[in-house]
Amino acid sequence: MKKLIVLATLVISSITFGQENYNGKRDHHKKGKMEMMKDFTPEQMATLRTKKMTLALDLTKAQQNKMQALHLESAKARKGQMKKREQYKNTEKPKLSSEEKYLKMNSLLDRKIEMKSKMKSILTDEQFQKWERTQKQSRSKKKKHHMRK
Repeated sequence: MKKLIVLATLVISSITFGQENYNGKRDHHKKGKMEMMKDFTPEQMATLRTKKMTLALDLTKAQQNKMQALHLESAKARKGQMKKREQYKNTEKPKLSSEEKYLKMNSLLDRKIEMKSKMKSILTDEQFQKWERTQKQSRSKKKKHHMRK
């Protein structure tokens, strides 16, 4: 009986400590990546994204140059958004009206449509299909991650 109690205590404590460490590592990793991206210039972010895409899709030199320009434009816009969020970080977030939410979502979707059409014009059909699959996988991973929180 005494051995059974000791064994149960040991199992429960190891499970508890194991779960805490796992969650801590995952949060630390995500924060580290976000902090690292904050320090990069838009040119550096664009170069990294272009190189990752080149590895994944086997882009030609001409495609790489077009993607670099596209990613640079996107990185500059994201950097501006990051600065805007930093300003509002310590203050109370303003409540958006339904019209403002609509306009915000509408502009986001317009940017996504524009990006998709530009990607379609740069990539071959096979590369575009592969890119869409990776985008879909990325979105599903993000959804799973948000569901866990």
